[in-house]
Amino acid sequence: MSAYRASVRSVNRGGAVGAAGLVLIGLICQDIGAASAVTLFPQVGALGMVTLRLAFSAIILLAVFRPRLRGRSRADWLTVVAFGLALALMNGLFYEAIARVPLGTTVTLEVLGPLILSVVVSRKASAWLWAVLAFAGVAILGWGGWDDLDPVGVLFACGASIMWVCYILLSARTGRHFARLDGLAIAMAIGAVVAIPFGVTTAGPRLFHVDVLLIGVAVAVLSSAIPYGLELLALRRLPAATFSILMSLSPALAATAGLLILHQAVTIPDIIAIVLVVIASMGAVRAAARGEREAPVILPGE
Repeated sequence: MSAYRASVRSVNRGGAVGAAGLVLIGLICQDIGAASAVTLFPQVGALGMVTLRLAFSAIILLAVFRPRLRGRSRADWLTVVAFGLALALMNGLFYEAIARVPLGTTVTLEVLGPLILSVVVSRKASAWLWAVLAFAGVAILGWGGWDDLDPVGVLFACGASIMWVCYILLSARTGRHFARLDGLAIAMAIGAVVAIPFGVTTAGPRLFHVDVLLIGVAVAVLSSAIPYGLELLALRRLPAATFSILMSLSPALAATAGLLILHQAVTIPDIIAIVLVVIASMGAVRAAARGEREAPVILPGE
C-alpha cells in the first residue's frame, strides 16, 4: 500500500508529463509481453498462450480487486459476459495473427478499428480524412506485396481490430455497471473459462509444464497487471483524449518490440505505413475530442 501511495504522489508531482510516462511504460510492457508470448507458440500454440494469459490475468485481477458477485442485476451479468466473450475473442484473434504476421504489422492493422470508431464519434466529415490517411498507410504496408503476408494472419488481425472496437464499447458499458476494475476482473475470468477448453485441446499436457506456466505468468503480468495498474494512476491526471493519443503509439512500439525481441525485420515501407497510421490515429482522437466532451478511452486488449 505504501508503494502504491508513493506512486500516486510521484504522478501528482510529475503532473501530466509523469502520467504520460506511466502510459508509455505500460505500452512497452504490453508489447514485451506480446513478444514474449510468441516465444511459447512452438510449444503450446497461439490458443494455449491465450489460455495462459487470460487465466493468470484473471487470477491476478480477482485477487487484487475481489469483485462482489452477489446482488448483481441481469443487465450487469449480460454486460460482463459479453465483455468476457469479447476479451476472449480479441485475444484469440490477436495471438493467432502474431503467430503468422509480424507484431508491428498486426498492431498496425488492429488499430484501424479503434481509429474508425474515433472518426465516427467525431461526427465530422473532415475527420474521415484521417481514416483515408490510415488506409493509405495500410496500402503502403503491402507495398512489398501482400503475398509476403500470410492472408490468414491478416484476416485474424482484422478480426482482432473489430473485436477491439467491441472491447472499447463494452468496456465503457461495464464501467457504468461495476466499480473500479471489478467488471474487468469478472470478464477476464469469463474469458479464461471460454479459452481453457481450446487451449487444453490444442496444447495438451505441455500447457502445464513449469517453464511454460512461468512464462505464462510473466506474460499476464506484463500484458495486463502492469499496464492496467499504471493506466489507473495515469488517468487520474490525463484527459481521456490525451490518453488515447498516447495509445495511438502502439503500432510503432509493437514494431520496435518485434525488431528487438523477435528479430522481425522492419522495412522502409513498414516504417512509413506505421508513421501514417500513428498520425491518423492521433488526428482522429483529437477530432473526436473536439466533437464530444470526451473521446473514447482506448484501453489495451492485447
